[in-house]
Amino acid sequence: MTRGFVLGALLVTAALVVAVNAAQQPSPSAAAIQADKIKDNLYLLRGGGRIFQVGGQTLPQAGNTLAFITRRGVVLVDTKLPGWGQPIIDKLKELTDKPVTTIINTHTHFDHTGGNTELPATVEVVAHENTAALMREMRPVSGGPPQPNIFKENGGRGLPKRTFKDRMTLGSGDERIELYYFGRAHTSGDAWVVFPALHVVHAGDVFGQKVVPLLDVNNGASGVEYPQTIARAVATLPNIDTIVTGHYPGTLTMADLKTYGDFTREFVQSVQAAKKAGRTIDDFVNTWTLPARFLNDGYNDFSQLRSIRPDVEVIWNETN
Repeated sequence: MTRGFVLGALLVTAALVVAVNAAQQPSPSAAAIQADKIKDNLYLLRGGGRIFQVGGQTLPQAGNTLAFITRRGVVLVDTKLPGWGQPIIDKLKELTDKPVTTIINTHTHFDHTGGNTELPATVEVVAHENTAALMREMRPVSGGPPQPNIFKENGGRGLPKRTFKDRMTLGSGDERIELYYFGRAHTSGDAWVVFPALHVVHAGDVFGQKVVPLLDVNNGASGVEYPQTIARAVATLPNIDTIVTGHYPGTLTMADLKTYGDFTREFVQSVQAAKKAGRTIDDFVNTWTLPARFLNDGYNDFSQLRSIRPDVEVIWNETN
């Protein structure tokens, strides 16, 4: 596996965790998507794109999609890579005969927005206002290859026409969906999608995996603000018991999110302390090791595939 391939695969996933051995490249199809029932009428659609093996886990390249079946139709959270919109529709036919009415995009990366253009033009697309602006541009992921501007290629189809700044509510009663923005992290427009009646949140790639997060500064990320953003989410969403992440092959808990907040905060503080002590970026990158308590909780630094240097540089430059 070449370094270029690894970097490209890493950045296309936007989560950002890749593996040593690529197992297969499935063709877009409903059969390649696994539908896991999370709660009543809420399904996690996993899979899409290249499959990687990491530490005994099978990780899809495409972002995790949630499908919420309401009385009126299906609300999707994220739509995977380009080419996977129709397979999502086909998979949904196995679960319901209701049409897709709404797409909520957690952020701009095309492994989460790629299927938008393949769904009917009547579908309402919702995103944070910063994400809506970024989706019109589809800037390259920091340090990686360009994102395909599928929206420009399709005359703007699939772009958000409804946006929010801090909070938005969709629907009502037990079908209510709440959208929150807690600040910059993975990008400048990371939305948290909450299903209050089910006590579930889709955190997108703010919590993509148990790993040092990729900071996409080309799309507005902030390393210094990252742990603050997670802390605001933890403080604001006390009644959540199930967390869907950007790429983790299953669900996690609020305790996992709190631990991830600790992890990101300690990483940022370590980088800042190194700079204030007069050390160099190279010295930090070459000597930093994953703290044992996080290693024991399933974290991985993935240093064999991805240098943490880009993240360190972001935090370094943000620190006075």
